[in-house]
This record gives sequence, structure tokens and C-alpha cells, in this order.
Amino acid sequence: MRIAIIAALAEELSAILDAARLEGPVLTAQLVGVEVHHGTLAGREVLIAQSGVGKVAAAATAAVLCERADAVVMVGTAGALGEGVKPGDVVVATELLQHDFDARPVWDRWVTPSIGLSRVPADQLLTAALAASASKVCAVHRPDLAELGLPTPSVHRGLIVSGDLFITSEAVSSTLKADLPDALAVEMEGAAVAQICHQAGVPFAVARTISDGADDRTSLDFPTFLQAVAAPYAHDLVVGTLELLD
Repeated sequence: MRIAIIAALAEELSAILDAARLEGPVLTAQLVGVEVHHGTLAGREVLIAQSGVGKVAAAATAAVLCERADAVVMVGTAGALGEGVKPGDVVVATELLQHDFDARPVWDRWVTPSIGLSRVPADQLLTAALAASASKVCAVHRPDLAELGLPTPSVHRGLIVSGDLFITSEAVSSTLKADLPDALAVEMEGAAVAQICHQAGVPFAVARTISDGADDRTSLDFPTFLQAVAAPYAHDLVVGTLELLD
């Protein structure tokens, strides 16, 4: 079973790529403008690719990988929306939605015509493995978060929403919460990956480490968070998931 691993930022993939290079040769190829790394991780064949930021970049990368992988796992960071979701937590998607897609009155709000869905369900088995891995990750990294002044991390499962907008405004996040009260986190790529995987019939799962509150009150420096939290979280989430798969 060949697993594809996607993240939007190089920093989110850095520890994963380093581990793959330690495990064995990593071959790199340009495929339709997407740099794809082929190697092994936790004894499994993997494809690793940085999508870049935004839904178009994520969809293009997912399309390339869906032709070559049996399953897709996306990791990275997100802003918190749900009650009780805080920096350092991990949100594992059960479903994903494009919050900025609106083709009314021809289709209902948020419905993507090509798949006829607003909410794209993640694969249950792959998501269960990712959630189990997330529980271990949060337990292991509690001291790291404490050093950064962050509280004890938790794992949440539910709706993640995506859009081509980096949200740092409380007014915008409040509107999202009102429109989608069950949304736990917001980011810029996951729902696009979900759409492509759904269309291709490729199982997928998405996990996001919460970096901020999707508002203007963030106190932790984002580059510091990427290096100290997001990169090791992403590595441990992916490796733990690979170890749990049959």
C-alpha cells in the first residue's frame, strides 16, 4: 500500500522528509510541476509532496498523487474555530467543506457540483488510525507545549473547513462560527484535497495542528510554532498512522 503524504508548507514536511532520508534513498521527480519525493517511512512505501498554499495548489498536488498512491494523508496547521479547540491541539477531520464556495442559486450553498456534496467524508479506517496516532502525539508532546506556554493538548474529531483566505480577523472567524457552528478548524487546503480524492476514489485523511485562534489575538510566533510544534507533530502523526495500518 503506497501512502501519499501532503502538507502545504516545507516546514510542515521537514521532519517527515528527514526521517525518510534516514531510512533509505529518496528519489525526487517533477510531475506536472509538482515535486514528489519517493521513499520509505516506517517501512512503508511513501510519496511526499509539498502542495503550496491554497485550494488550487492543493488540488493540483492531490491529482498528481491520486494517480500514484493508494491513500492520501494530509497534515499541517490550522486556526481554531470550535469551542474548546486551542493552540497545540490536533483536529482530525471526519469531513471537510469549502467555506468560500457558493454557487447559489444554481446549487445550494457550499455544494461542489462535480461531486454533489458540501461535506466530503474522510475515510473511516484511515481517519481512525490518524486519530489514534494523534492521541499518542498529544501525550508525548505535552512538555514541549508547556515550554512554549501552551496548555495540555487534546484531540478533536469533526468538521474542518477550507478557503482561500488566511483568517486573522475575529469578525471573519465569528461569521464562520455562525454559519458553520460545528466547524472545529479552518485552513486553506484540506477540502480541496478531499474533493480530488473523493472524485478519484482514493481514501484520504486529514489532521491539523492548531496554531492559533483564527483571530487577531495570536501571541505565539508562527515560525517558532512551525519549527517547535508543527514539524514534530506532523512527523509523529504520519509515522504513528503508518505503523497502525495493516
